[in-house]
Amino acid sequence: MLPRIPAPYRTRIYAHPAAPLIAARRVATPDGALLATFVYGPEGAGMADLPAEGAVMVLHGNGGTHATYTAVIEELCAKGMWVVAFDARAQGQSTRGSLPLTYELLAEDAVCVLDALGVSRVHALGHSDGGIEALLLARDHADRIVSIVAGGANLTPDGVVDDPAWDTVGSAAANLAWSDFVDGGGLPDAIDPTLLPSAEEARISGELLSLMLEEPHIDPASLSSIACAVTVMVGEFDCIRDDETVAIARAIPQAKLIVVPGCGHSIPRQRPDAVIWALEQQL
Repeated sequence: MLPRIPAPYRTRIYAHPAAPLIAARRVATPDGALLATFVYGPEGAGMADLPAEGAVMVLHGNGGTHATYTAVIEELCAKGMWVVAFDARAQGQSTRGSLPLTYELLAEDAVCVLDALGVSRVHALGHSDGGIEALLLARDHADRIVSIVAGGANLTPDGVVDDPAWDTVGSAAANLAWSDFVDGGGLPDAIDPTLLPSAEEARISGELLSLMLEEPHIDPASLSSIACAVTVMVGEFDCIRDDETVAIARAIPQAKLIVVPGCGHSIPRQRPDAVIWALEQQL
């Protein structure tokens, strides 16, 4: 008998920014992941003009791509700014690599991208998982960060209120079980495997969902060393627990806390103007 056929956790497809695309390349990580990396800039600019300091790096959430920030990227470039963006490993057009998925690894990937582009310091805009990564970058790589806007970030797995309709636990388990089943040669001859999720697709889906269930584990006290300008953002109707948002803001000296009225979790898409305003207060 076949196990439950999972719905793969496919990357949400959004339109790429219409801002001037200056570069698009794959950046290799030490463990073999290839990160789809994009540089957007002012009209008429070239890579030789990319500043070593002061560009904006955008970090998207779980199951997304850099196009989560499309409206933000377009507006920033229209204002003459530069944006460095990449699809997080195992998402979008980036490959998986061999190391276990952790938020610390995803933050290291951001540093890898900066190194490959020759960029020393950036303003980091992070949403959801990307917000967690922005916090880790500011804490662990202070020399690479000018400021951060961390939206919809949590400190622990319990910091996310899981809507029963999402069934994150069940979906993760179903994907991992399906991957094991297919890898074990369990499909009967009557079933064409190309019509169903592959073992690899299901495994990666299960890993991405499990990441949210098992991590992060950030001690708020560890954030007290962050010295750059920090804005913590959360939607009025966000899925992040209020106490975790408050704990992040209180732990970081001089951090600003902004609750975006009428907004859910996807702040960059629902209120790109709020993200840009928060960044501009730090420039």
